[in-house]
Amino acid sequence: MRGVQTQKSLLRRKVFTEIARMAYNGDDPKTTLDELPYKIIPGEMATYRDSIFLERAIVGERLRVAMGMGLRKMTEHSLISKGVDESMIGEKYYEPPLIDIIKFACHKCPDKRVFVTDGCQGCLEHPCQEVCPKGAVSMREGRSFIDDSKCIRCGKCIQACQYNAIIRQERPCIKACGVGAIGMDKYGRAQIDQEKCVACGMCLVSCPFAAIVDKGQIYQTIQALKGDTPVYAIVAPAIAGQFGPDFTETKIRPALQALGFTDVVEVALGADLCTIEEAQHFLKEVPENLPFMGTSCCPAWSIMAKKMFPDYAGTISMALTPMVLTARLVKRAHPHCKIAFIGPCLSKKQEASRRSVKSYVDFTLTFEEVAGMFEAKEIDFKKLPEGEPLSEASSDGIGFGAEGGVAFAVKRYIQSVDPDREVKVANAAGLAECRKMMTLAKAGKYNGYLLEGMACPGGCIAGAGTLRPVSNSKKALEKTMKDAPYEQAADTTYADQIEDLENIDSYFEDIKKIVP
Repeated sequence: MRGVQTQKSLLRRKVFTEIARMAYNGDDPKTTLDELPYKIIPGEMATYRDSIFLERAIVGERLRVAMGMGLRKMTEHSLISKGVDESMIGEKYYEPPLIDIIKFACHKCPDKRVFVTDGCQGCLEHPCQEVCPKGAVSMREGRSFIDDSKCIRCGKCIQACQYNAIIRQERPCIKACGVGAIGMDKYGRAQIDQEKCVACGMCLVSCPFAAIVDKGQIYQTIQALKGDTPVYAIVAPAIAGQFGPDFTETKIRPALQALGFTDVVEVALGADLCTIEEAQHFLKEVPENLPFMGTSCCPAWSIMAKKMFPDYAGTISMALTPMVLTARLVKRAHPHCKIAFIGPCLSKKQEASRRSVKSYVDFTLTFEEVAGMFEAKEIDFKKLPEGEPLSEASSDGIGFGAEGGVAFAVKRYIQSVDPDREVKVANAAGLAECRKMMTLAKAGKYNGYLLEGMACPGGCIAGAGTLRPVSNSKKALEKTMKDAPYEQAADTTYADQIEDLENIDSYFEDIKKIVP
């Protein structure tokens, strides 16, 4: 539940903070990791669950994945630090599965259960009983009762009850998953079908018991920050407002430099370049070669579309994502630097692990993980000096952070170069809605359209790694857009660099010949 300080969010923050503190202090993970559960969960009495031993065991698993390691097998005894040597290197990338479930933390929540609550008034009319097509509802001791063996979960009784006394319960993780990747094992615990999962992270956000976890690179990033190689932070537009009112536009650069980053570049620059590239693809391909074209910037949406609609995989734009385009831009200027993407998205971690991307993006961190780094370094934004704001991207590029922003930017660029071209757009946010949009497109309902897909309802500002309520984040993003120095992608000083960045692989090959 983003934007609300819950026990779940506080526990996640503690884990991220302690991993960051361990890295900054230079403590040995081989000994520190095994001690941290007792620091994070002190005392003798349980706070969150029935057993303090269970709480510490769960924290131990969370520490492992925050270090980039996998979960331990429940049937084997091993230390939390087992295998940590392989995660203590700067070149450690995410290994599948990126998102997993701590089995003994799962509550085994009921799924699609329809039942009568204490709100039932035992009314004379009992419409719930009358509308049930299977005779599953009866009156017992003056109240409605539903026989689960007969109930088909049609929901007619729910609609008929004027007291709203009958409810349907669904597993939050299953309900949140738009690709049907979550089911149950033989013990009733949640399990993820990794072949279907696209790493959007909505299940992680939705699980009230904090049983779903994602791997991190906090430790590896900090190790790189402490080294001699410069590390540049590239920050997603959704950063607006994420770290509170004191984290202003003029504090972004000094705040991240206080963590050890050499400098900061806005990913909205890459969004401007992505706008131009997608617009060019649309003008060239639709409708001559493609019936419609989907945007490419959200990796979870892109993967979902290609997996579930393989015959239409070619309709998703081949344009590089803003993250990759920005990374290429920075590495073209600083070939031997390292780059850390900081954003709202878990799926970006998966994207950065691809062979074609990992040479440009070395680390991927969420805002939630960076908050732990700020806390570990005890950084007070108020005391930081004012810095130069990030102000080279257009308003449209920054607008990529919200639902509808990508399609708007691409459409406006197309109209700037071809005013007579009619561009119809459709957008969907949330993978369930994205599936509906692709189904309609497959049926020919969106021929000639530009389709924008966003895995997270609300867009990137609602990503699984965000910290603030979506409504607040949207207002902050709109303010940043208003203050931008340019209106649209074509106006920026980087607009002519698309071709150079597409050919950057050969550029780096030439660099390697000159500098080993």
